[in-house]
Amino acid sequence: MRTQSDPKPFISIQFKRRMRAITSSLIVATGLMAAKFYSYHLTHSSAVLSDALESIINVVAAAFAMVSIWMAAQPPDPEHPYGHGKIEYFSAGFEGALIILAAIGIFKTGIDQLMFPHPLANLNAGLLVLVAASAANLGLGIILIRIGNRVQSLTLVADGKHVLTDVYTSGGVVAGLILVQWTGWMWLDGSIACLVGVNILLTGTRLVGQSFSALMDASDPMLLDRITQLIITHRHPHWIDIHQLRAWRSGNFVHIDLHLVLPRQYQIDDAHADAKVLEQMLIDHFDGNAGVLVHIDPCQEDDCPVCRKYRCEQRKKPFNNTRAWDRESLTANKSDGLASPPEKTAPDTGEKGNGDV
Repeated sequence: MRTQSDPKPFISIQFKRRMRAITSSLIVATGLMAAKFYSYHLTHSSAVLSDALESIINVVAAAFAMVSIWMAAQPPDPEHPYGHGKIEYFSAGFEGALIILAAIGIFKTGIDQLMFPHPLANLNAGLLVLVAASAANLGLGIILIRIGNRVQSLTLVADGKHVLTDVYTSGGVVAGLILVQWTGWMWLDGSIACLVGVNILLTGTRLVGQSFSALMDASDPMLLDRITQLIITHRHPHWIDIHQLRAWRSGNFVHIDLHLVLPRQYQIDDAHADAKVLEQMLIDHFDGNAGVLVHIDPCQEDDCPVCRKYRCEQRKKPFNNTRAWDRESLTANKSDGLASPPEKTAPDTGEKGNGDV
């Protein structure tokens, strides 16, 4: 049976936070792009141009991120029964790809200046513009990452990391221009541009990899640990076992499915009630942003040693309480013979008999 929260209003608090954050990012990115191109106009520095070129990517990425956040907030429909949350992963991957393209352009500009250096003008004015732009970017990047983590938005986190990358870029450019000013070595301008390109290339590659992993529903150990601890904390005595626990994110929404082993003599109504309790507990934990599918399995003879239904007339083996619940045991696939991992001694609570049903 599948249970999920009632559809949220389209204009939710989290959606408003996301849109405010990404709108701020777009506005600031546009202003900083103009400032950096003005600095390039003053200095004709290849390093400054490389920084300005990355700013174009910031603006395009922020605009794409805004569209993806809007789409991800739309409720499920007949064509997209699992919602639209994965658009955020496409956005993060797109932003990573743009960063990689920017790095290629920066390499070309830097190599040209390295091979054929030319004098730089108005360095003091250009440096002041870059320092001011870097300070604004630093504050924006930190805010975007914090809000993104708070509302579980990979798009905002990716945009924040991209903005911070821009800060590192600007910092490297400023340092390079100061060295050029002190030493008079014009080839340093091109060298700094190439180093900036390497840093940007690594960041873009990481973002693409993270996006690809999310789109492929890769296992999220931290999410599984969180769910496992929640189940252990609220475990009912007649929940004999849980296995094949799966969980994955789709934007802000969490999908969970698992197998719950219950006494085989249970009536359908009793089993349904236990499944509802487990489902609602998980949904409430994620503030309603979760869909839960519980498969109910009847107990087998091999489950007797971990079954707390002590007075069961169908018991074939004594209770020994040796299988501790953890992520390894709850995610194991019983059909593959993995549901019984190496025995781990569970703590003796001294409550034997309280689980009689």
